Amino acid sequence: MTPTTLTQLFFGAAERSAGRPAVMRHKRDGAWHDITFDTLFTRVHHLYAGLTELQLQPGDRLAILSENRPEWAIVDYACLAARLADVPIYPTLTPAQTAYILRDSGAKGIFVSSDDHLQKILGIRHELPDLQHIVLFDGESDRAGVITLQDLESRGHTALARHADWRAAALSVAPDDLATLIYTSGTTGDPKGVMLSHGNITSNVVAALQVILVNDRDECLSFLPLCHIFERMVGHYLMLQAGAVINYATNFGTVPVEMVERSPTVVASVPRLYEKIYGRITESAIKSGGLKRAIFEWARATGEKRLDYTLSGRPVPPGLRLAYRLADTLVFARIRNRMGGRLRFFVSGGAPLSADICRFFLAAGLVIIEGYGLTETSPVITANRLTMLKPGTVGQPIPGVEVKIADDGEILTRGPHVMKGYFHNPTATAEAIDRDGWFRTGDIGEMDNDNCLRITDRKKDLIKTSGGKFVAPQPIEGMLKTNTFFANAVMLGDRRQFPIMLLVPNFAAVDAWAAGEGLAKRSPAQLVAAPDVREKLEREARTSLRDLAQFETPKKFLLLERDFTIESGELTPTMKVKRKVVEKNYAEAIDRLYADM
Repeated sequence: MTPTTLTQLFFGAAERSAGRPAVMRHKRDGAWHDITFDTLFTRVHHLYAGLTELQLQPGDRLAILSENRPEWAIVDYACLAARLADVPIYPTLTPAQTAYILRDSGAKGIFVSSDDHLQKILGIRHELPDLQHIVLFDGESDRAGVITLQDLESRGHTALARHADWRAAALSVAPDDLATLIYTSGTTGDPKGVMLSHGNITSNVVAALQVILVNDRDECLSFLPLCHIFERMVGHYLMLQAGAVINYATNFGTVPVEMVERSPTVVASVPRLYEKIYGRITESAIKSGGLKRAIFEWARATGEKRLDYTLSGRPVPPGLRLAYRLADTLVFARIRNRMGGRLRFFVSGGAPLSADICRFFLAAGLVIIEGYGLTETSPVITANRLTMLKPGTVGQPIPGVEVKIADDGEILTRGPHVMKGYFHNPTATAEAIDRDGWFRTGDIGEMDNDNCLRITDRKKDLIKTSGGKFVAPQPIEGMLKTNTFFANAVMLGDRRQFPIMLLVPNFAAVDAWAAGEGLAKRSPAQLVAAPDVREKLEREARTSLRDLAQFETPKKFLLLERDFTIESGELTPTMKVKRKVVEKNYAEAIDRLYADM
């Protein structure tokens, strides 16, 4: 039976997966530990009963403040079964941001993973009149109003006789009932609570599985925050429905090591991961120099030639096939082994992926299925197919989803994936969804002859120069991210006389270049201030942007001595740049660039 609610999805998986040796794994004390589906099911049952004993009512909200781990999944499924709506909160948010979400959502309780997070909540508890329960994953607590997850599960176990009909009660939820309240990380203003129903997310899981062909022989590595709908739908619900094993990475920094340890077959990530992998590979080739670099460049060119044939459906000439086999042996197979050696495909979402980076991965035999969506759309709207990969596009609409382009170029979508609305914000809801049910995405795009969607930029990110020209910054930034000398780039210049570019150098590549030039080693601050380095990097930037029209070419470059971070407020938890924050943080230096004409 095709599920229409997330509780149907969970109980359906229980019937199919009973007795399986592992449904998820996590690392503790340096070793990986399996969790069977029977264990998962039992813990969810006990926690469901524990939550019900707290006298919580269907529709009440409970928050989750935790990193990715099995307990996150257990709490989520128990909340869904109890017909509660959970509110995920990024662990990286400040106390003030966390308090805002808890107040706005009216959360009756919160699950926290560690004592550090507990201290954050205790510090703001006086601001939260609705908060009644705090549940701690790790450790003990004798504080008033704080219980441990183990205690709550034990309480539920003791009360199981009073909840013998839990399955029927859980399955009584309707597709239109609220499943979760996700606060958009947002690049401006206060976050809005996106109301996603059981039907919203379940329809997206069912549709996406017709495109993202995961099965019960697959394993994924989960490292994007489960607070984000992309990881939650693809790396959580979709994997459960497909019967795949979920491996929880320790953190983002351990991903390269743990990919080799677990050898996943499917990995979902935002473009930043692929940019970093690409940067490390090309940087390593440059550092090797001589014959090794020549072999890498030859293999890359050979892979690109072969890719042109395969993407267009033309037979690869025999000579090129032979050359590619050699390139694969010498270069590409080694790259795949760094990914664990079993990877069937990556899934990319959350932001646009550079077509050049996508092509490099495809040429190396590493498939990337790029998709597109938003929190408000549960999230997937479109996705490339394994049978039709088109770098530079985000593919065709998935089944059941409608897409059209408005007169001003904005992408509109309609279907069962579109949110119920913004929590306690009917004005914002009316602005986002028109009377016919079309959701305004805020992105600019176009459909090609194959009905594949191409994203050109965020509507609000478009730069309008004082000369009246519109410039889309994201594709231009993407050109620079494929250059080994740059780790990041942000284009600014709205309502200014010309655009400028803020550049974060790849300091490892700059150091290697400087050493080759016989220059002394310098700190990042010294490097960005050095005339010889500035000249080199500006020359590299202009070379990367040489095909731009004059009006969209940055006239000035500002070199930064550090990358953007979540902690500085310059990145959202999903690694999107907050342009206004970046512009504010570097306002004086930016003003000097424009003044120095």
